[in-house]
Amino acid sequence: MAARLLRLYPGPPDEFPLAGAYLAHGLHALGSPAAPFVYASFVSSLDGRIALLDPATGESRFPPGLSNGSDFRLFLELQAQADCLITHAGYLRDLAAGKLDNVLQIGLHDPGRDLADWRLANGLAPQPAVVVASSSLDFTLPDSLARHGQRVMVAVGRAAPAERVEALRRAGLEVIVAGEGARVEGAPLVRALGGRGFRSVYLLAGPRMLETTLRGGVLSRLYLTMAHRLFGGERFQSMTEGPELGDTGRLRMAALYHDADGGQSFVQFEPARP
Repeated sequence: MAARLLRLYPGPPDEFPLAGAYLAHGLHALGSPAAPFVYASFVSSLDGRIALLDPATGESRFPPGLSNGSDFRLFLELQAQADCLITHAGYLRDLAAGKLDNVLQIGLHDPGRDLADWRLANGLAPQPAVVVASSSLDFTLPDSLARHGQRVMVAVGRAAPAERVEALRRAGLEVIVAGEGARVEGAPLVRALGGRGFRSVYLLAGPRMLETTLRGGVLSRLYLTMAHRLFGGERFQSMTEGPELGDTGRLRMAALYHDADGGQSFVQFEPARP
């Protein structure tokens, strides 16, 4: 039997198929170039782990059992609604090293083969544009981006190494300066993407980008898959990093779904702005 979800909030409780649950949110139509709809997603354990760190090397790893097929399908549905994906240099380095799968294209994974047709039917380009946010500029672009004709941009802070920035431009890449320091800042990046006509922006760039979009007031929605298990471990990653967020980190729950078969909950939050 196909996976189903139980919506617990907003009520009354209702059961419906998992496939299509996030497509129904119509994220591609919620933003505009003047105010792009910016959304992020994470998978977390009950004790707040999104990854565990190897005690010897410090490398992060995705613990087995944190995610499953249902969560991956919903991830692909979020990805399919973006006209622009933001990733980071660390992901591209891990991708080149064979540590992670390529999730920069739509419709190439078995659970989401239908999503390529969904994009075309809903007026989106066959594949999203990709922004690489980086302070070091130490990465290699995968061949798949050129093969699928995707627009590629590199976001840097103003203090990024000038010679590397110039090398990117000489290679024909579009460079976006977003931030006065070495790191990319969320608000100027989102403004720059809106100025280029993007309306729906999906963050695949981890805790740092979540933090800076929250601080900059440009995050529209956070999708959280909560695995019903504890992992422990003395060294781990959580959803944010950096100084305390204070009231900037206040969120309000917009929806709550329960997946009894998968042992997980799907929660959506929106910033609790005045």
